[in-house]
Amino acid sequence: MSISVSMYNALRLPAADVEALILGRLIVAMPRKFINPGQKFALYPANISINLLPHEQHYRSSFLPVAKNALAQLNSETVLIKAWAKCELCQMLNDPESLEALSQLTVWTTEALQQTLLEKPYIFLAYLRVYLLPQPLEMPVHPSGNFVSLPKSLNVTDATPVLSESIFAKRRQKLEKLEPPEHPEWEDLQSALVHLSTTNPKAKQLDAEIKIFLGWSSDKPVKPIKPDLAWINTIATLGNRTKELDTNKSNYQAGTDFEIVVRDSLEFLGFTIDYAHKGGAGGLDLLCSKPYPLVGECKAGKKIPNDTAVQLLNLGTLRLKDQETLAKATKLIIGPGVPTTQLMDAAKVHGMAIMNPETLEKLVKLQSNYPNSVDLFKLKEYLKPGQSDDEVAKYIEQVEQEIKVRSDVLHSLKKYQEKSGFERASVEAVSGAYSMSNALRPLSPKDLHEILVELSSPLTNYVGRIKGENWQSDRFYFLRDLPLDD
Repeated sequence: MSISVSMYNALRLPAADVEALILGRLIVAMPRKFINPGQKFALYPANISINLLPHEQHYRSSFLPVAKNALAQLNSETVLIKAWAKCELCQMLNDPESLEALSQLTVWTTEALQQTLLEKPYIFLAYLRVYLLPQPLEMPVHPSGNFVSLPKSLNVTDATPVLSESIFAKRRQKLEKLEPPEHPEWEDLQSALVHLSTTNPKAKQLDAEIKIFLGWSSDKPVKPIKPDLAWINTIATLGNRTKELDTNKSNYQAGTDFEIVVRDSLEFLGFTIDYAHKGGAGGLDLLCSKPYPLVGECKAGKKIPNDTAVQLLNLGTLRLKDQETLAKATKLIIGPGVPTTQLMDAAKVHGMAIMNPETLEKLVKLQSNYPNSVDLFKLKEYLKPGQSDDEVAKYIEQVEQEIKVRSDVLHSLKKYQEKSGFERASVEAVSGAYSMSNALRPLSPKDLHEILVELSSPLTNYVGRIKGENWQSDRFYFLRDLPLDD
C-alpha cells in the first residue's frame, strides 16, 4: 500500500548526481550539510560541482557519458524536477583509506572524493531512497542554497520507487561495509552499451537486463526484441481466404500467398525447406528435408477439397520417387474449415495430419515468444493422422507449462536470495522456497536441480552455477528473469 507525502523544499545536488540517483546508479548523495534520517525532499538538479575538478576527473569513465548528457540538458532559467527522496541514513566520512572502495561503489572517482575531503573535514554521505514523480515539476532556477523552497506544496506517493526495498537494502549493506562490487566487468560492458543502446534495439534490451542484474534497476525484464515478424499474424488470415476480402487477387495468387507464408512458418519452426522445388499448379507445395522428411499441401479458402489427400499422395510419390521414403515421411495438409468425412478417412488411411492455419499460427507465435521452444521431433508425435489440431494444441500447452515451471523456479531462487541476503543458494534452499510458492506443479529436489542446471547453460544464462562435488552441493544465483507471454 502506497503512502502520500507532502513536501515543500528540494535538495540541490549536481545534475549528474541526481540523474545517477534516478537511474539507480547511486543510492547516496554528498550534500553540503548533514541531513536528518527520515527527512523527505524533492531532488533539484543544479549546475554545481562538489569540487573544482573538471567533470572528466570527477566522474568515473563508466558514468561520464551519462554525466555529460545530464549537464547538456540543464536550462539557465528553469529546472525540471523528476523525483523525490527519503533520507534513510546520513554518515560523516573522513577516512582517506576508504575513498577508493567508496569510488568503486559509486559514480565518483577516488580523486574527486580526495579533493572533497581536502576542502572540508567530513564528507556527508546521505543514503537516499528515491521515488519517481508521476509528472516532472518545472520551477525557476535557484542559484544557491543547500535546500530550496518549492513554488508550491508537492503531494507525492511512494508508488514508483527507483529500486525495490530488497535491492536497496542489499546495495546499502554493501556500501556501509564498503564491500567491493561483485561484477565490475559487467559495469564496464553496460558503459560500452550506453551510446549503442540509443539506436540498436538489441543493445537496449541487453543494457536493461544488465542494469537489473547489477541491481541498478527494479524494472521488469524486457522481452526479447524480435525482428520484423508481422507476417506471423497473417498466417490464419491468408489460410482462411475469401474472395470477398481479396482485391484484384486471383485464386492462384491467393493460394501462392498462403504457400509462401506456410513455408516461412515451417522454416521459422526449424525445418529445412527444399527451395529448389516450388509448388504452384501441379506441384508439391511443401518439401522439407530436415530434421526429418516432410511433404505437404496448402489449401487456402473456406474448406479443404476432398481430393487433397490423393493429390498429396500422388505428388509426393512423383517428387520423392520412392514409396518407402514417402511412407516414412511426415505428411501434412494445412487448410481451413472442418474436413469432410471423405477427406478424414483418406488422411487416416494414408497417415496424413490435417492442421488449420490458426493452429500453425499458434505454433509459430510460441516459437517467436520463446525461441527454440518447439521441439520438432516431439511435435511430430502430435501430428496424428486425421484432424490433429487438438493434439497440437496439447503440445503447445505442454511447452507453455514447462516454461511456466522454469519461471517459477527462477522466481523462487530470486526471492530466496532477496529475503535471505545470501548471494548463493543450495538446491535444498531453493527447493524449500519453491515448495512454499504458488508453483504450477511440485518438483523433487533432483528435478529442480536439473532445471537449475538447464537454466545455467551458457545458451540460456538465466542462472549462475558454482559446481560442487555432487549435485546436492551445487550453488546457484539469480541472473535474469524469464518473462512470460501475457
